[in-house]
Amino acid sequence: MVVTPQTLFTGQQLVWLSACASTNSEAQALIVQNRASEGCTVITDFQSAGRGQRGNQWEAAPAENLMLSVVWQPTFLAAAQQFQLSQAVALGVHDWAAALLGPDPKLKLKWPNDLYYGDQKLGGILIENTLSGPKIQYSIIGIGMNINQQGFAVPTATSLRLLTGRAYDRAALAARLLECLERRYLQLRAGQVGALRQAYLRALYRYQETHTFLIDGQETQGQIVGVEEDGRLAVAVGPELRRFGMQEIRHL
Repeated sequence: MVVTPQTLFTGQQLVWLSACASTNSEAQALIVQNRASEGCTVITDFQSAGRGQRGNQWEAAPAENLMLSVVWQPTFLAAAQQFQLSQAVALGVHDWAAALLGPDPKLKLKWPNDLYYGDQKLGGILIENTLSGPKIQYSIIGIGMNINQQGFAVPTATSLRLLTGRAYDRAALAARLLECLERRYLQLRAGQVGALRQAYLRALYRYQETHTFLIDGQETQGQIVGVEEDGRLAVAVGPELRRFGMQEIRHL
């Protein structure tokens, strides 16, 4: 796959593999071997052991979707600021999809950083950070986007092709995605944290809507009212404001 993004560094070092276990694992190996410059991107047609959030496996049909990992070195971020990076990446993905689908109100970011169209998942992100003391040394940004696949094992997944009825050139979409990611990363690097936070809340799935969640094994009504700086989801449950980590709450 030939991918030529108009970027400063993201995707300028490109490693394409016809198949691999996981692009995140391949990127990690390049870091260990001191062969990954900042922006190094690993792209594959097929992952046999792709990883998702909550320890889930990411499944995708061969040669129909985008599966890639980007290596960044956000040494300007403290370990406690990891969610700032997550927000920037999620917004880059959202920007990319919005350019393809238009300003559609159904296009949302499901906390912490899945891309949704309505109530169906269009893509997912898995960020794995390596720390050096109090700072982030490396980040591996794993992204899976459903592009041309038309059949899924679960009804809660969708693809660009299912949404628009057209097939896409994956190499061109990969280039555009890397450009969108770098723009948001540079915004983060410039310290525009407040602007990123507000944009993230505007795009947040079910933000300020009453919804049913699974909390402590119980179906519970609540309303998302924000996201803490450490990434915890702030939810109003009756008169109480509660904050949840990723393993502590699920949308239903």
